[in-house]
Amino acid sequence: MTAGTIEIRNPADGSVVGTVPSAGEDAIDAALALARRSAAQWARTPAAERGALLHTAAERLRARADELAKANEAETGKPRDEAREGVLAGAGTLDQYAELGPVHRGRSLLGDVGATDLMVPEPYGVVVALTPWNDPVAVACGLLGAALATGNVVVHKPSERAPHTGQLLGEVLGDVFPDGVLQTLHGDGGVGALLAMRADVDVIAHVGSTATGRSIAASAAATGAKTLLENGGNDPLVIDEDVDPVWAAGQAALGSFANSGQICVAVERIYVCSAVAEPFLAALVKEAETRTLAPLVDRRHRDHVHSHVADAVERGARLLTGGAVPDGPGAHYPATVLTDCGADLRVMTEETFGPVAPVRVVSSFDEGLAEAAKGDYGLAATVLTGSMANAQRAWRELPAGTVKVNNVFGGAPGGAAHPRGRSGSGYGYGPELLDEMTQTKLVHIAPPA
Repeated sequence: MTAGTIEIRNPADGSVVGTVPSAGEDAIDAALALARRSAAQWARTPAAERGALLHTAAERLRARADELAKANEAETGKPRDEAREGVLAGAGTLDQYAELGPVHRGRSLLGDVGATDLMVPEPYGVVVALTPWNDPVAVACGLLGAALATGNVVVHKPSERAPHTGQLLGEVLGDVFPDGVLQTLHGDGGVGALLAMRADVDVIAHVGSTATGRSIAASAAATGAKTLLENGGNDPLVIDEDVDPVWAAGQAALGSFANSGQICVAVERIYVCSAVAEPFLAALVKEAETRTLAPLVDRRHRDHVHSHVADAVERGARLLTGGAVPDGPGAHYPATVLTDCGADLRVMTEETFGPVAPVRVVSSFDEGLAEAAKGDYGLAATVLTGSMANAQRAWRELPAGTVKVNNVFGGAPGGAAHPRGRSGSGYGYGPELLDEMTQTKLVHIAPPA
């Protein structure tokens, strides 16, 4: 594979943002060789020193938050204030792992009184982090922070849809650490695939599409690398008959349209009880028609989103608002509401990842819960209900890593979950991510005979 360039256009107006060089095989070879040479010394660096460097990295990130937010807005369309929030969230995550890393611990075991038995966490070595474009700084900092805090070295490939943000992030953070500890490579899926196939990579941490995640898993099966995969989702929202339909519509709109639907845990399919369906749909349409959305990341992605809507309408769904590709430059798409959605439509069974709210009216909460539990994905799910009994049933029965009751984006900091099914595997956040980034060694020390 030879090196090339990645050209990025502003999704708001189609203008060229710039180009970034794409890594060829020589650059990949050099980066992994340097990472391997640096791994032993970084692993021997005291955890407190690693934590202090992560705190420094967080300070530098905050100092250049406006610059990173500007780059993010230019190449993905994410509103600058929201992009800046993502940068600050990333800095907070680095601080979190700076503190958690030094207190990450193993266990002592109760063996013979004259011996010592320990379970000791150790870094894997070389981590490849493949991160997405929809929240490029916050997501990357989670993986990078946990890997570095536990003594791993990292080769980071940011999404080819946000390479300028990724390059700037690498510049801001890279100089904080010793040479070879944190490197950034650019490229499309082909570069990611080459990194995943390398036998000298110990861990592959990926946040992105299910198709890419499955390809990574297949490569890792051949090399023996550990994988951490947060893949796509098809998250359901179930609306009980005892809730305020206008409030429920606000929750549905937030879950479906925030960041133009380009959120891993966005609401992708809605099941509403027939008793409140009519006022709920009316309120949801009103919510959609009063929202001004940022553009989608690019026209290729807009084509994907619109193909789901067109498929639904062609197969019997009713379009209540939106659903038309607007004239003019950029990659804009309106907030869209569909109803009468059959259970087998693509918009109900696949990840749309756009500002589309497909609604299926059900006769009861039981039917909605049963429908929501179907499917191949298991990232997250939400239930709106005034019944504690239904809430308890929902979180126990829904096969998702995260279940939220009465708040589509709620949750305490530091939470971690296992995605289910096609949505991936392994903890992606919280203190538990430190466990994922380390391997345990059992040590038995006995006196000589």
